[in-house]
Amino acid sequence: MYGKKELCDKIRSIYPEIGECGIDIDVNYDDDMKTWTVYLKRDDKSLKTFLEPDDADLCMEGKQCVSLGIEINQLKDSIERMPNR
Repeated sequence: MYGKKELCDKIRSIYPEIGECGIDIDVNYDDDMKTWTVYLKRDDKSLKTFLEPDDADLCMEGKQCVSLGIEINQLKDSIERMPNR
């Protein structure tokens, strides 16, 4: 089993620019929803997305990171396009 630090590290390994250049990441497992919540923050902008445990599991096992990569890439692109407040 893995925890939030390992999932964050995996996301950063796929997207090294996250965690650098002002983009911060955090993840939490939501016991009620039974899903991972991924938060990205850049300056005063923040967004979140949800990762299904099965998709996160496959990626963490080194089998397939397509779903995780698509979700994080869409979130990263969305936060970069958001206007500054």
